[in-house]
Amino acid sequence: MEANDRNIKNEIHEKLSDEVLRGALGRFAEAYPVARAKAYENVEDIDALREQVRRMKAGAVADIDKLADRFEAEAVKRGARVFRAKDGAALKKYLLDLCREKGVNRIVKSKSMAAEEIHLNRDLEADGLQVKETDLGEWIISLAGQKPSHMVMPAIHLNRQQIAGYFSQELKQEIPTDIPFMVEAARTRLRQEFLQADMGISGANFGIAENGAIGLVTNEGNARLVTTLPRIHVVIIGYEKLIPTIKDAAPILRTLPRNATGQLMTSYMSMVAGVTPIMVRKNGKWVEEDKELHIILFDNGRLNAARDDKFKQIYQCVRCASCLNVCPVYTLVGGHVYGHIYAGGIGAILTAFLNSMGDFEKFNELCIGCRKCVEICPGKIDIPGLIEELRARAVKEHGLPFAVSTVFENVISNRRVFHTFLRLASIGQKPFQTGRLIRHLPLFMAGMTKDRSLPAIAAEPLRDRIPKITAQVTKPVKRVAFFCGCNIDFVFPETGESVYKVLQDLNMEVVFPDEQSCCGKPVLGMGDRETGRKIAKQNIAAFEAAAPDVIVAACPTCAETWHQTYGELFTDDPAWKKRAEKIAHKVREFTSFVAGCYRQAGRLKQVDGPTAVTYHDSCHIKRGLGIYREPRELLAAASAYQLVEMKDCDKCCGMAGAFGIKYAELSMPILKQKITNIIDSGAAVVAVACPACMMQIQGGLDKQAPHIKIKHVADILAEKV
Repeated sequence: MEANDRNIKNEIHEKLSDEVLRGALGRFAEAYPVARAKAYENVEDIDALREQVRRMKAGAVADIDKLADRFEAEAVKRGARVFRAKDGAALKKYLLDLCREKGVNRIVKSKSMAAEEIHLNRDLEADGLQVKETDLGEWIISLAGQKPSHMVMPAIHLNRQQIAGYFSQELKQEIPTDIPFMVEAARTRLRQEFLQADMGISGANFGIAENGAIGLVTNEGNARLVTTLPRIHVVIIGYEKLIPTIKDAAPILRTLPRNATGQLMTSYMSMVAGVTPIMVRKNGKWVEEDKELHIILFDNGRLNAARDDKFKQIYQCVRCASCLNVCPVYTLVGGHVYGHIYAGGIGAILTAFLNSMGDFEKFNELCIGCRKCVEICPGKIDIPGLIEELRARAVKEHGLPFAVSTVFENVISNRRVFHTFLRLASIGQKPFQTGRLIRHLPLFMAGMTKDRSLPAIAAEPLRDRIPKITAQVTKPVKRVAFFCGCNIDFVFPETGESVYKVLQDLNMEVVFPDEQSCCGKPVLGMGDRETGRKIAKQNIAAFEAAAPDVIVAACPTCAETWHQTYGELFTDDPAWKKRAEKIAHKVREFTSFVAGCYRQAGRLKQVDGPTAVTYHDSCHIKRGLGIYREPRELLAAASAYQLVEMKDCDKCCGMAGAFGIKYAELSMPILKQKITNIIDSGAAVVAVACPACMMQIQGGLDKQAPHIKIKHVADILAEKV
């Protein structure tokens, strides 16, 4: 294992054993969706509001240079001085020179992630300046000597006992754990800082090109004091915060508080435009002077992102951090695991552009691709997709580790070698196999089966069973080619048989192109697009030769890969792109396809049976393909079952391909919560439409609730065929 892997593993283990952090994040993760839903209950069309944010921000980045020019001109017209800082070094030099020129000794700051991004306080203090954070959360973590663990709530990982300890040490008196008392103590202590400060430094939630104003959305009054009391106000604002007009602030103000903290509006909404007169004491007399306003327009990699066709999408971020609030990994370990200032999936992308690709590569695998962040993001940013793009660029630049690339290039991309390897593995697993499961592994592999059993590879894969299960269908209504994927072929061949039964019962001719192989998602997910293209070409050619009317996949990950990835793999090869898009157009996910057929045949009538069944939405089927109603309709129509919903039915099970094995210590807590929700539903059966989820949940049930069975929707439908 490489040093980076060891370091992040150590950090993960430390955070997983931190009961305070786990408790704080767990409570917040539980409360947040309820608070957000309540905040949006009077918004008629949330998606339309999100689309408004997306369009406005996408339009802004498309015209970013003109927008910046206009913002600067309007700000200067109103008395501000604007400096464009290319990077952190330029920003710090400007600021330090300004402090020396103006005789600044004391600085107060309100919250600014851009300042955190370049460790600004450290350099200011090294130059002899006294710098005080005045945002309560930022002040707390500065006392703790830590960095933020969340973009909106920087001290979310601490509890009141820890905070009282930091306060007691700073204030040199015993501070009780009473929250109102601590807030009042902080207010009293910091008030003198505002009055004595020569300079106030703030960030900005947005900058308006129309009038050169900045907007600050806060829950504490400190930002107003920072921007008004000191004689010099310095604003640090990234290019991504620029918007065209004051009207464009409206969708941000409607989404940012709701998504960030579940509020309709924050306590304070401030606009700062131009300079204002202030009273200063000179030679024993109070005199009126114009306050100085300096605006630093900060690049530090932001303009590179703006000019990148794919990554200009990050300008749609409003910094609400809602993506962190729903991330299964973040809500387990918090933000410090991510190494740099920005945490979570969006943090990985920002780190790549604002810090370095090297730092991105250290923790990019912590994104499990569940797409919960995409579902909730006000700007509709495809965070997992952008992370995969960065992985692909990293692989293109310096390749994969030798062992991984050898397996990808010589095994997975070669169907015969890959399938021979799986057949041999089915023999080699026998000493550890109990029935269809592997419950215990020896030595250093023991941890893999500590909290879940692993699926055994089938002795006879689906492809060997095809001649026995293929029925002669007279006058078929459709010719269907079945893309089974690796899991159904070699782990759950019985589910493949169920698919055949259901489709043949619908009077369809089902064919199995023998040259089909893995869809390529494991390879593509790690950024190896060259091998991914080889695999895609094999599959495209195999299914073209079958000449089907429809291609059915009972694995939503495979269906999504065909639909959303194959065409993109050949952007530089028009001929293959055309072939990929033409064949992908025929691909259908099993449950949605069958539900359509049943509906047409009048077979979707709800019938309550004696057996309670609950349904787990896989990430790829619900948020990747947008399919969630159809599996439930099929289950409700299954005469032997009665559908009951579990809590958090669409929350990730923690599998996420290789993540579930490499980061088992993270995968297992996510799985345990899923198993708890299944048990609490009271169901005797849990249904899934994804074989990867079936592997994960089956393993967890075997350890925690062996009385509950797991079945693919196809298996349930096949029972009455």
